Amino acid sequence: MAGNTFGEAFKITTFGESHGEAVGVIVDGVTPGIALDEAYIQQQMDRRKPGQSSVTSPRKEYDIVHILSGMFEGKTTGTPLFVILHNQDMRPDAYSDIQHSFRPGHADFTYLQKYGIRDHRGSGRASGRETAGRVAGGAIARRLLEQRGVQVLAYTQAIGGIECETFDEAVIEQNAVRACDAAAGAKMTRKIEQLAAIGDSCGGIVECRIRGVVPGLGEPVFDKLDAELAKAMLSIGAVKGIEFGTGFAAASMLGSEHNDEMNGDGFLSNHSGGIIGGISTGQDIIFRISVKPTSSISVPQQTINVHGEEQEIRTEGRHDPCICPRIVPVVEAMACLVLEDQYKRQAAMLG
Repeated sequence: MAGNTFGEAFKITTFGESHGEAVGVIVDGVTPGIALDEAYIQQQMDRRKPGQSSVTSPRKEYDIVHILSGMFEGKTTGTPLFVILHNQDMRPDAYSDIQHSFRPGHADFTYLQKYGIRDHRGSGRASGRETAGRVAGGAIARRLLEQRGVQVLAYTQAIGGIECETFDEAVIEQNAVRACDAAAGAKMTRKIEQLAAIGDSCGGIVECRIRGVVPGLGEPVFDKLDAELAKAMLSIGAVKGIEFGTGFAAASMLGSEHNDEMNGDGFLSNHSGGIIGGISTGQDIIFRISVKPTSSISVPQQTINVHGEEQEIRTEGRHDPCICPRIVPVVEAMACLVLEDQYKRQAAMLG
């Protein structure tokens, strides 16, 4: 299957299925001689794993990190890093009743149309479980970016129409939905629990703020930095939209309002979100993504089976009633992958 590799100078290839033996990632282009261990990667895996709270899937996957290559005496060797995460709580039989039906909102229909065969066990490669490999690879990129002074922070901005009204970085990892506003986070949690009780789901908005990026990253035409970040974010299964800086609100602004003026001290605003002409300005890079409601719901819905016959379907099982809390570390991981790749591409260009 094509499309499993991401990046150029720093690249990852993910592998595995939701209810197969394992998932994981192969990372190539890693700078040699960087101190790294499994515990560092495990920190990020623990943020993504299911079963964290009442608003996430109860599936018990501990995602224990095993590095099989690319390390020697606690440092990266520059050769491919192979990270495997063995699945432990697989229940493929739970999907037997719907193996010939197309679940609304899922990739069941499109995968079958493309390949003529599909893995019905929890969506196979189309499952959110695939992102475990991304987070492992992103953790390695994050370790390299730390050497460059770059910080990547994502958080929930809105869920189910409830929006954060304040920003407090300290509370993000202290509430179940990873909201940047504790009071709003509590309301979001109640909303998700109410929807889960009736078998429904909701979506939201996740914002990402990247600090410490040097000016000059990104290519001016097809590989613009914002275009590369957009591709990375839209490659995450539940993401349906992205905006940078002022975003779609810019459509109702005047040029005199939206332009980021400058003086001797630098930029006076950041409507562009830290990227102009596809190249980083040195300001904070800020973008927001739209996350759709979880497709797996137990509310009865209309669909068809592989024979084209109409039927009613309910998707039972262990699913996140809202994907936002667990997508936050995935967003950070993909941003880290893009940035480390861009730093290496810039270094290669300058010789």
